[in-house]
Amino acid sequence: MPKYAVIKRGLDLIFATILVVVFLPLMLIIAALIKIDSPGPALFRQERVGKDGKIFRIFKFRSMVYDNDMHDFSKRDEYTRVGKVIRRLSLYELPQLFNVFLGQMSFVGPRPWVVEYWTNMNKEERVRASVLPGITGLAQVKGRNGISIFSKIEYDIIYVQNFSFRQDVKILILTVLTVLSGRGLDAGKEGVMDDIRNLRQG
Repeated sequence: MPKYAVIKRGLDLIFATILVVVFLPLMLIIAALIKIDSPGPALFRQERVGKDGKIFRIFKFRSMVYDNDMHDFSKRDEYTRVGKVIRRLSLYELPQLFNVFLGQMSFVGPRPWVVEYWTNMNKEERVRASVLPGITGLAQVKGRNGISIFSKIEYDIIYVQNFSFRQDVKILILTVLTVLSGRGLDAGKEGVMDDIRNLRQG
């Protein structure tokens, strides 16, 4: 694992740099459309748990109204017009290229979850954080938010146990098919809080 981790970091840095340059015009257009479409910043920042439990701020394009609060159930999730489109096409994830460039994430790995997930995981489940979190991962190509939290963790642990270049390439190919299908896309705030409650009871 250590040898491939070094190689993988080098590949992440190279491809993140290339993709930032290639997609920068598109990202600027998306940012402008978000600002025109609704009040608030173009970027959404949130604390997530990274490798070895280290906290970092993940970057995404804002797809919801600015005053949406994950913990406020008096308001339903409300997506902006631009937000619905960029979520359907998974374009809202593009700013995570900067997280990859900074070494906080990888292209492939277990998804970085909110802190509440981490605090409710046991020692065995936290094995998923022994590698860098990814923009995509095994759990994402196996059903994304259409599978249970425990299935996601199981797939993440399988990913860690089979950490390899071959597995990463396979996941990247399957990710394209998953994005095109649009399956398991959105859990919403209620789905996230249900996951957290299930972890507490598990």
